[in-house]
Amino acid sequence: MRARDTDWDGVRLHVVTGKGGTGKTTVAAALALALAAGGRKVLLVEVEGRQGIAQVFDLPPLPYEERRIAVAPDGGDVHALSIDPEEAMLDYLEMFYGMRRAGKALTKMGVVDFATTIAPGFRDVLVTGKTTEAVRRKNKDGRRVYDAVVLDAPPTGRITRFLNVTNEVAGLARVGPIKNHADLVNGVVASPETAVHFVTLLEEMPVQETLDGLAELTAAGLPPGGIFTNMVRESLLPASVLDAAAGGRFDPAELALGLKAAGLADGASDAAAVAEALAEEIVEHARRTALEQRERESLDASGRPRYELPLLADGVDLAGLYELAESIRNQGAA
Repeated sequence: MRARDTDWDGVRLHVVTGKGGTGKTTVAAALALALAAGGRKVLLVEVEGRQGIAQVFDLPPLPYEERRIAVAPDGGDVHALSIDPEEAMLDYLEMFYGMRRAGKALTKMGVVDFATTIAPGFRDVLVTGKTTEAVRRKNKDGRRVYDAVVLDAPPTGRITRFLNVTNEVAGLARVGPIKNHADLVNGVVASPETAVHFVTLLEEMPVQETLDGLAELTAAGLPPGGIFTNMVRESLLPASVLDAAAGGRFDPAELALGLKAAGLADGASDAAAVAEALAEEIVEHARRTALEQRERESLDASGRPRYELPLLADGVDLAGLYELAESIRNQGAA
């Protein structure tokens, strides 16, 4: 899939958020693989200290350094970085004050923890700053080091505050290096180079949180991206059967006759009992399918591009991750 064939032409920072349990980190990893396909170089960043990237790629815990972790389909490399706020603080002190050695002393004294505890917005500035620096970074020949950066960001409920760094540092500094740093970060985050993607499931609470997150993000002037609906189950029954079951018009007697004719039941009573049990499962499946369709319609009403990723029967291993990446590419999201 060529860059101009995607919904995100020109986007260099892909922020991925979602309600807990929706598979946010898995989708971020699959998106990084999809974006790197065809010979591109992509950086996958995490900021919550959970080592989620290492787990999903079946790797040892990642240090605070950029390193290659995977080869993408058709060539291309995925690098990863697990940001440590204390190390990001040292980078900040070195960049703006030339004080890395002094910063290490402050870290030992606990000053860094103290500062980021009383001013949590400053912690967000540090980690988003490290991410946006990777977006802006260039080689000696003037070309960007990374074709794209994917950020596995905090959950939906905190994403706007996490990204809205200018507001977060307003009470800390109105002038000086911290303010300048925040403005530099905001220049990337609020630009067309950034897209904030939401990961959800076809369930009421994650969908509502996604819609609320989109509204809050838009109100803050931050750029929304697409909606990745994860763990989607394929319906195994024809639409006519689902409609009848959901509407209470499904007749187990017809199913019993079919079971008996196919030799799957010993007699009429056995066929009736099996049919009743199967009918309950069919009705439940039909109701869930109808609910999922209503949630799809709610997501479609947002007007954002939407992509569906399959529920992997064997769970998310490395092969499954590549399968999800291929699904993303086939839907034109990368």
